[in-house]
Amino acid sequence: MRFDIITIFPEIFREVFDFGIIRRARESRIIETSVHDLRDFTFDRHHQTDDRPFGGGAGMVMKPEPLFRAVEFVTHRDGERSLVALLSPQGRLFDQAMAERLSSLDQVVLICGRYEGVDERVVERMIEEEISIGDYVLSGGEIPAMVIIDAVTRLLPGALGCEESAQKESFTGGLLDHPHYTRPAEYRGMKAPDVLTSGNHARIEEWRRQKAIEKTLRCRPDLIAKLGEVERREIEKISRDIQDGDIE
Repeated sequence: MRFDIITIFPEIFREVFDFGIIRRARESRIIETSVHDLRDFTFDRHHQTDDRPFGGGAGMVMKPEPLFRAVEFVTHRDGERSLVALLSPQGRLFDQAMAERLSSLDQVVLICGRYEGVDERVVERMIEEEISIGDYVLSGGEIPAMVIIDAVTRLLPGALGCEESAQKESFTGGLLDHPHYTRPAEYRGMKAPDVLTSGNHARIEEWRRQKAIEKTLRCRPDLIAKLGEVERREIEKISRDIQDGDIE
């Protein structure tokens, strides 16, 4: 899979992909990351990528010409399943479902917006999807690009040391992840749950499922509404058991 990033600050990405899972995925050729300086697609002597907005107003707007040229340059391979996305606070909220959808593609082009945004003609003709990582405003799309690449890379076959890890992480099944414990079994008077050291794998899975539901109800109850009817009924029962003290 290939990620092409279009930005006016390519230096931000100089070392960010040289660590952890993304580094291993690059070395294994599971992913390829290419950072493109938008100024390379300008023809004026000042390498101008933005200009004042028509109609007046504060801020600057990213010009259409270099963005059109940059996208056309990076999307030249026939037969690829690709997506051209603009990173913008006006976009659709990025979530695990979107990460899974993007992971099935051959190429994702990420345009890092800046200033007051990009010329609308770019959005109308070149952009297939606008993506936001949250309901807040950042200085630009560079950090969201890093977030998306990290989230998508984890889902690619071979990227993680244990393939099961991606299947059981938070949000993958619609719930938050269950609590985790490791050695020592007791630390400063705090003990890990006995069930986790019991060797009874059926009980362990049941405990993990219950705790995942409990954590989701406590921290992200909005996620429950997105689940199917059968799962919601199960969660309602577990919620009642928690309230009655039947689950510790």
